[in-house]
Amino acid sequence: MKITKLETFLVKPRWLFLKIHTDEGLVGLGEPILEGRARTCAEAVAELAPYLIGKDPTRVVHHWQAMYRHAFYRGGPILTSALSGVEQALWDLAGKALDVPVYKLFGGPTRDRIRLYKGGGDPETIGDHIAAGFTAFKTGVAGGRPARIVENKAFVDRAADRFAALRQAAGPEVDLAIDFHGAISPQTAKLLIKAIEPYQPMFVEEPCQCQNVDVLADIARSTYLPIATGERVFTKWGFREILEKGAASILQPDLCHAGGINEVRLIAGMAEASYAGIAPHNPLGPISLAACLQLDASIPNFIAQEHTTLGEGYLKKPFVFKDGFVELPTGPGLGIELDEDAMEDKIDHDWRNPESYLQDDGSVVDW
Repeated sequence: MKITKLETFLVKPRWLFLKIHTDEGLVGLGEPILEGRARTCAEAVAELAPYLIGKDPTRVVHHWQAMYRHAFYRGGPILTSALSGVEQALWDLAGKALDVPVYKLFGGPTRDRIRLYKGGGDPETIGDHIAAGFTAFKTGVAGGRPARIVENKAFVDRAADRFAALRQAAGPEVDLAIDFHGAISPQTAKLLIKAIEPYQPMFVEEPCQCQNVDVLADIARSTYLPIATGERVFTKWGFREILEKGAASILQPDLCHAGGINEVRLIAGMAEASYAGIAPHNPLGPISLAACLQLDASIPNFIAQEHTTLGEGYLKKPFVFKDGFVELPTGPGLGIELDEDAMEDKIDHDWRNPESYLQDDGSVVDW
């Protein structure tokens, strides 16, 4: 089997899908996307095509090494996201060629079903989502406005009170995580964490910018709450420092950014050796979710899976959610098939990253 063509296409609301075609008619699917940089990623994928065309797609790890190391200038969000989507599609082809799910190529499943958590929980509607089967949620910091470098007591109180209300509405059995999104300064992060500690969030995500590893480690040492990070960290080399410095005990690599399925599996092995868990980041589309589920099935230290869609309107057979979980996919490769007819009205988009400014003085704030 030889690769004959790489094809990318923009998909609403903000995604980029990839098809890798072969001379045997098999097609591999991947999501080589960085949010707000879809066209840049598409061009980065096109630059990988001359290497891949004519080669055996099942030599996945060899191709990853070649595409990563022959670039000379390695890593970064754009190049690694392009590489991640290509790697997903290669594993899809390898599984289809052998007629087995990808997780069986990694030694078989370590669990029978995959726990999902829902984003955007609020006190008014969380009861409905619990009734629908969700047992885990992730919310944001509700301080009433974007955070400043040094925050006042009112901001911290508003955010803590909102999380307390969410805990009261959900009850003690439900897992509630909170995402600071790297938009809270180190000057405020410890205050806010201390204020929400009594309500025992499942984890505190990105309490400061993830590049600030020493400060992240200091925050982790200052609380008994689990600290999570990883959506903006790339490859095993990026996660090494996080683990070595004890900056987080829950890692959240994104399979569309961090290097793909096998790279995140290696990261999970590093995390296991440090007694850390894996909760993959995924605010993207159904191909990304399918890749995540293959990874989740194959590692022992999986916690819960983020998602935005189960594939309705994109997949011929969307994933079925029940009692907090989805069943393991059983089809070959990633176990999915795109519904081309349903996707006709979803092709192309011009999504851009939000632009946020502080109302007081018009200065730029993180989103």
